Amino acid sequence: MARRGDPNPFEEEEVNPFSDPAVRAKVAGQPKYSGGSFYTTQSTTNSKLSPLPSEGSDFSYDRDVTVDIPLGTSKDTKKREKDLEAWEAELRRKEQELKRREEIVARSGVVIQEKNWPPFFPIIHNDIAREIPPHAQRLMYVTFASWLGMVLCLTWNLIAVTTAWIKGYEVKIWLLAMIYALAGCPGSYVLWYKPLYRAMSSESAFKFGWFFLMYLIHIGFCIFAAVAPPVVFKGKSLAGILPAVDIFQDHVLVGIFYLVGFGLFCLETLLSFWVIQQVYTYFRGSGQAAEMKREAARGAMRNGL
Repeated sequence: MARRGDPNPFEEEEVNPFSDPAVRAKVAGQPKYSGGSFYTTQSTTNSKLSPLPSEGSDFSYDRDVTVDIPLGTSKDTKKREKDLEAWEAELRRKEQELKRREEIVARSGVVIQEKNWPPFFPIIHNDIAREIPPHAQRLMYVTFASWLGMVLCLTWNLIAVTTAWIKGYEVKIWLLAMIYALAGCPGSYVLWYKPLYRAMSSESAFKFGWFFLMYLIHIGFCIFAAVAPPVVFKGKSLAGILPAVDIFQDHVLVGIFYLVGFGLFCLETLLSFWVIQQVYTYFRGSGQAAEMKREAARGAMRNGL
């Protein structure tokens, strides 16, 4: 049992390391940091030394450095202003000219149609889904296929005649085949496909009549090309059945090309017959036939007066 005057064994004893004179002498010679500068205590008097120079940071920037930015002179500024004013005046002039042309076109009733087919290289305007009534779209698509078939027939005819020319036939048949292709492809589009396209979209009786006239000529040409009678240069400028039989005896390959052309012209003829029959049925069912008769009667009366 501890007595009343004995020390507490669990009480921590505070030990001051600087109470030893040897330690105080050793620490007195080491530098100390205070307020951004170092000083050394040489004795218990804590005499301060001169602060060490601070080292510059690598990321410091000199705010006193001036940056020279080249600026244009007053003459250059005025010149730019004049160029901008001239450019704006030219844009206003072009805008007014464009508006004036649009007004003239709108007053004249001419509709400018943007070329959109084929998509990779637009050369014609063809938008059946938007411009043709839903009940006539199927017929219009088949008519468009008929026009594409005509283009295919004339293109293959040119290929077949080219092979015949290479095998020693006259160059005149190749020139005629070239004329058929260059005139027939755009001609069929302008003469009968586009009139039917406009007739379907506007329900014009006159345009229907023009289509029937031109399409009958188209059917006649297809029948003539499929047979290819020896009328012009013995008929070899068209890949029909008669020149195919004649050429097949001398050149089998050329004869095969002509037989393929004959088959294409036959398919185009059958498709054309179906198209004109369907268009005529649509024409009669839509009441355009009666309207066309009335217009013809009124025209005859005006001519008689």
